[in-house]
Amino acid sequence: MAEPLAAGDHTRTVKVGDLQRRYQVHVPGRYESSKAMPVVIAFHGGGGNPASMVRLSGMNVKSEEAGFIVVYPFGTGRLENQLLTFNGGGCCGYAMENKIDDVAFTAALLDDLATVVKVDANRVYATGLSNGGIVSHYVASELSDRIAAIAPVGGPLMIDAVNAKRAVPVMHFHGTADAFAPFQGGYGKGSFGRSKGVTDFRSVEHTIQTWVKNNGCNATPEVVPLPDKAADGMKCTRKTWSGGRDGSEVVLIEIEGGGHTWPGMKPIVEMLGPSTMDISANHLMWDFFQKHPLKPATAAKGTSKP
Repeated sequence: MAEPLAAGDHTRTVKVGDLQRRYQVHVPGRYESSKAMPVVIAFHGGGGNPASMVRLSGMNVKSEEAGFIVVYPFGTGRLENQLLTFNGGGCCGYAMENKIDDVAFTAALLDDLATVVKVDANRVYATGLSNGGIVSHYVASELSDRIAAIAPVGGPLMIDAVNAKRAVPVMHFHGTADAFAPFQGGYGKGSFGRSKGVTDFRSVEHTIQTWVKNNGCNATPEVVPLPDKAADGMKCTRKTWSGGRDGSEVVLIEIEGGGHTWPGMKPIVEMLGPSTMDISANHLMWDFFQKHPLKPATAAKGTSKP
């Protein structure tokens, strides 16, 4: 039997097919082995690793404050700890080119995690930035019986339609001035010296409408401007498509003038563009996650309501 994890940071390995896959775990100080705790899977961006995700998201701080376990999966690549990517169905890089099964990895990770900490299986959530956001959408599509809700940042849904067996609550964050994964879709700004990106991104519109249809939400959103707290030249709007099956909703946090960044955190490199301090992605997504534990599906997938 595996040794239970204590509070702190740990790295674990799990076999998926022929590959040995790794993930980091942050167990907050308030964890008690007798009490089941929620889990947030935080996928790093393309070219990143768990250490970069810890820095850019500030999720460990929120974990300590709110009381949940954070899991940081390692992507795959030619190098062990650098330039790693995930296969999100239509992106990205090494992982997609080599048909790496990151859905199977996520399922195996959750199985392994449950052997070393007491997981609240009805409160497992996913988030991520960029490629990490893309794979968050993908695992919600493919593992809807295990992922209760998602909150991707700056990474659209890259498949034509979702395969979810139930309505999945979604909160998606995206900057209108995102130069790497453009709000309207298409090829973004290149990285690693390229003048143009190599990925033809799907739009935020495609992302939202696909989930609205899957969840059977109202076709018209409620639009609420969020307080403009910081003098940062950016404004945030919350658009909510409610009325979905089983209490589901789809929420877009649109950051006018925002870049390819994590709202409420300073970007780790300036080239990613501006990051608003009007909101905290961590606070908003945790509030959203708390509203949406896993619920069994009560009806087949439908279309959005008029």
